[in-house]
Amino acid sequence: MAKRDKKRGRTRDERASFIVDMFREFPDNKFSLKHLAAASGGADRDGRTMTFAIVRQLIDEGYVEEVSRSKYRLARTALPRFEGVVTGMTPGALYVSVEGMESDIYVSRRNATGALEGDRVSIVVVRRQRDGDMEGNIVEVVERSTKPYVGEVRLTTNGIFVTPDNRRLDTDIYLQRRLYPQVEEGDKVSVKVVRWDEGDRLPQGELIERLGKAGDNDTEMHAILAEFDLPYHFRREVEEAAERISGKITAEEIARRRDMRDRVTFTIDPADAKDFDDALSITPLQDGVWEIGVHIADVSHYVTPGSIVDNEAVERATSVYLVDRTVPMLPERLCNDLCSLRPHEDKLCFSAVFTLNEQLDILDEWFGRTVIHSNRRFAYEEAQQIIEGGAGDFATEILTLNRLAQELRKQRFKHGAIAFERDEVRFNLDEKGRPIGVYTKVQKEANQLIEEFMLLANRRVAEFCAYRLSNGRRVARPMVFRVHDEPSEDKLTRFRDFALRFGHYFKATKGRAVAKEMNKLLGSIAGNAEANAITTLAVRSMSKAIYTTDNIGHYGLAFTHYTHFTSPIRRYPDIMVHRLLASYLAGDKRADKSYLEQMCVHSTEREIVASEAERASIKYKMAEFMKDHIGEEFDGVVSGMTEWGMYVELNDTHVEGMAYLRNIDSDDYYYFDQARYEVVGRSSGLRFTLGTPVRIRVIDVNLNRRTLDFKLIINR
Repeated sequence: MAKRDKKRGRTRDERASFIVDMFREFPDNKFSLKHLAAASGGADRDGRTMTFAIVRQLIDEGYVEEVSRSKYRLARTALPRFEGVVTGMTPGALYVSVEGMESDIYVSRRNATGALEGDRVSIVVVRRQRDGDMEGNIVEVVERSTKPYVGEVRLTTNGIFVTPDNRRLDTDIYLQRRLYPQVEEGDKVSVKVVRWDEGDRLPQGELIERLGKAGDNDTEMHAILAEFDLPYHFRREVEEAAERISGKITAEEIARRRDMRDRVTFTIDPADAKDFDDALSITPLQDGVWEIGVHIADVSHYVTPGSIVDNEAVERATSVYLVDRTVPMLPERLCNDLCSLRPHEDKLCFSAVFTLNEQLDILDEWFGRTVIHSNRRFAYEEAQQIIEGGAGDFATEILTLNRLAQELRKQRFKHGAIAFERDEVRFNLDEKGRPIGVYTKVQKEANQLIEEFMLLANRRVAEFCAYRLSNGRRVARPMVFRVHDEPSEDKLTRFRDFALRFGHYFKATKGRAVAKEMNKLLGSIAGNAEANAITTLAVRSMSKAIYTTDNIGHYGLAFTHYTHFTSPIRRYPDIMVHRLLASYLAGDKRADKSYLEQMCVHSTEREIVASEAERASIKYKMAEFMKDHIGEEFDGVVSGMTEWGMYVELNDTHVEGMAYLRNIDSDDYYYFDQARYEVVGRSSGLRFTLGTPVRIRVIDVNLNRRTLDFKLIINR
């Protein structure tokens, strides 16, 4: 018969079961014997003796571990383990994503076992909150990420210490100096972390590449590409394979295509563009009716599936546009030569040809391979001069296309498209790539002319490829779509509350009414101090556009079907669409949807990385431009808020920096009121929110971290 606790009437087994349940319920708590004894049935001598015996047995069984003198907790090995990937990192915490779990697991850095972003780890959950949030401990790093870290070198007698540019890793990375004698003080390098053993102060790394001297323009741009694991040159075998591609257009090839070399055709691109992947043609058919051709470089003619060039394009998935350069998806032989629709040359294209009347009715449409001959290359500025002045080369054609494009634009917004107009920052650079001026890119009618006809082609190609007719019924076909989901109600609620602080009432909650109200609001605030802040938050309240084979339409454009067909030189999904279109035109009925979806996911991921690299290059140039303005004062508006400070965007240049609350030039105490989304002065009652005009002084510039520190100046 089991021994019974005299005071509480619990047997030893019952007390043991109670203690086990305590450890299970609070797996991260550390319990003393006295606590365990009192909670399980009594803290007298007999109770403590029995409790000690139970705990010793649990330790022997590997269920409990002693973590300090007479303090015990559930052994990490007794908890169920999960395997996941570190998907986020801050100076104080990591976040681990586990497949099948709805939310990431929070891990304090002290329990991270040296894990870093991208690592595959084994993790145990030690605490679950009532709202479902989980906290865990990383047990071990299963596989180190090959993610590169870029930073500046500091040398000692025996060591190389790399200070990462990435603010999320707040420790140096150590390399053995004897292994890398070529590395010098002040170099910018790319490294990977290979180990960070428990007890080691710093992670140990291996050198991936020496990028050059910190501060040199090429070095810094290459550093940004390396940080995002993006290439900045092609392997020799890829270049050689591209050079071997024949550019000869044979009579047999022309015979297989629709010959449109007699049409008036031209390109309109930025003045500094080197590749021209789209052209427009226009031919009057009768009064008020035109044949309009949207001609896209036929990259798929030259790049065959599974080739060396194609495999490289798949890996890159997109061109990358930094401030001072383009890192192309395709080698120069293709993007600047064979597939560039240069004037006065015959070129192979994939075309969408529409017969349109003044009411924008599509009387006929045709898709297929063509050969064209561009008559003229226009820069946007040249086309705009013709639109505004009414005279110049091919003025009749440009003015007609512009009139139709503006009607297409009006029609699109009437159907519920959203008009986001945000200023885009551009830099004037000297011969060494240093910024000597900042300006904003202005979208004019010439840009809209090209945009509207590209949108038309993308929409109609998507509609054509989405279905085939079978016995009078529409049957869905696998297709690559560019989709944009409706905004979530939670995000719209936050946006509505924010707009209301400025006296702007935004009442819509779902459907096309949101787009109508959004356009109404954005139109009413144009030119106001808060316009950029509200527009930025409006964009953030929207879903992100992605590639997928599951069509849900494009909410922002108000299209039921949409794809990317018009830029195969710089986007791999466009090449996929060209191949699908060619296949369906040839009568094929099937395509591998699972493969297409896999490629869609990959392309979306690479697009996001490319966008992040582009933003990083802009931030670097902003910091570089402002380093000569330390100590100067500027006017700006509050563009963002955190608990530690306010982001301020300068009026004239749109340069953005951080004004820390601790640096406010005032005797008052300022704090962030998260509920009202305001920074408030405790004594003065001064309040700052998004869009508030402010004056700042530039007090520090960090080029490596691409950050600007401002001091907010309070009028006394």
